[in-house]
Amino acid sequence: MLAAVALLALGTGPAVASPAKSKAKATAAVPAAPPPPPFEPLPPPKIYLFRGAMGPIFSTGMDRLSEKLTQAGFSADVYEFTICRLIGNRAIASYKESPAPIVLIGHSMGGLCSVVISEMAAKENVPISLVIAIDPAHATGDVPLNVERFINIFLSDSVLGGGDVVAVPGFRGHYASYDLKENARVSHINIEKSDDIHRQIVEMVTQLPRIPPQTQADAVPLRYLVPGDTLVELWDSGVRVPVRRGDTMESIAAANRVPLWTLAQSNSLAENAQLTPGQTVIVPRHLTPPEPAAAMAAPPPGRK
Repeated sequence: MLAAVALLALGTGPAVASPAKSKAKATAAVPAAPPPPPFEPLPPPKIYLFRGAMGPIFSTGMDRLSEKLTQAGFSADVYEFTICRLIGNRAIASYKESPAPIVLIGHSMGGLCSVVISEMAAKENVPISLVIAIDPAHATGDVPLNVERFINIFLSDSVLGGGDVVAVPGFRGHYASYDLKENARVSHINIEKSDDIHRQIVEMVTQLPRIPPQTQADAVPLRYLVPGDTLVELWDSGVRVPVRRGDTMESIAAANRVPLWTLAQSNSLAENAQLTPGQTVIVPRHLTPPEPAAAMAAPPPGRK
């Protein structure tokens, strides 16, 4: 009888203990995923500016822009396009030694040079943060995939420039193209001297290191024929905005602080087009939201 009781106790012990173990497993807390590390601003960008042919005579705006960037605290040097590949190799080597955003800005043949250096960097897996081409030469190549942001300001009817630069297939970065041929006061030899464009470039370069990584999947390329006597506002790409009940082209333009003509061109619509809730409208955007006093009006009389 004692043996039977002992066997019974040994047999029922584990059966009683098992539910307690299962319950312990069921109530064990699952460790939470760690939060993403906070975004740390990038080092200041290194800026390379390139003059066009006979640059000391016809591309002096690059020197003025370099002075403004230097005064803002950036490393900004001006070069002739004739030593393009030499400077490209230096920029790539400098990035590999001490990574910092690369900004390339060029006028005329200097714009072509900026794309050439971007192609050189692509072969070395070096990213280019920003390229700004100002009336680049017709022979300028396509924007390679390693460029994060590309802006082209040009005159499509220019003989000396006129490069309507496009991106290679599969490009996922931010792209904006501005054709100023309808502005009678802009020419190939003064397009790079605009104080207003200089101001916006300095602001854009200043913002660049502080911009958190953005998904490029929703970046919509922009191509504008800018109306005459209209100041250029340097958006870097477009974004699709859903239309809500009661929205109009005019109300969306006002809410996003952009000119009505940009919505019309971006969406191939009339300025008074009827919108349907649920459709999307392409709206130009900046690196960061623009200030309320963004320059949208026509330049004052007599401005050169």
